[in-house]
Amino acid sequence: MAKIRVALIEDHDLTRVGIRTALLQKEEIEVVGEATNAVEGLRMLKTLQPDIAIVDIGLPDKDGIELTREVKSTTHGEDLTTKVLILTLRDNKEAVLAAFAAGADSYCMKDIRFDNLLEAVRVTYNGNAWIDPAIARIVLQQAQQNPHKPEITPQDNKTVDTHLESPENQEDMIDPYTLTERELEVLQLIVEGCSNAVIAERLYITVGTVKTHVRNILNKLCADDRTQAAVRALRSGLVG
Repeated sequence: MAKIRVALIEDHDLTRVGIRTALLQKEEIEVVGEATNAVEGLRMLKTLQPDIAIVDIGLPDKDGIELTREVKSTTHGEDLTTKVLILTLRDNKEAVLAAFAAGADSYCMKDIRFDNLLEAVRVTYNGNAWIDPAIARIVLQQAQQNPHKPEITPQDNKTVDTHLESPENQEDMIDPYTLTERELEVLQLIVEGCSNAVIAERLYITVGTVKTHVRNILNKLCADDRTQAAVRALRSGLVG
């Protein structure tokens, strides 16, 4: 089985070491390179061509958003298809929309739990957007304000999150009685970004039971993954 090749571009040593340590806990992930600034990072990405670049938005020589734009413009139309996962302390609307407009594939807060970061890497690798719950609300608000004309459009002309359909779609009118009380509790924790293990701990149930609930939730919401389920839940008002 091919490993997910990840490169880190982060100037804070402790943060970079922590991310690397978390990623290396999984045999399916290989950290192929590290850089502490945008210039070194872009050179590294061109040389190593990793599957995913985890990019800090606040690099010392250049904003991570600008680096993302350069990566995407460099790789557009070529064999190099590195996906960009933005890591940031910023959750303001301008930063989020700018990152996605630059072509970012996923967006995580720096205080993300390690198990959620690993999930974000897997989801991104599989070609889907992983959006931190705090960020998902911003993207959702943008989609609701512009239901017919998404403004968050990266350079490959695809909307950032293909899960954000127009509000006329049927899934926006989800009957709350479709889900059981327990499934609604699990869904609320999914929206909050909790892993299966954390959900199990909070609800005093086994991880296996959580997985069953998650599977049922995805089926009932016609969602492909947890992020899509969270966005649809927020949009339909199932959770707050």
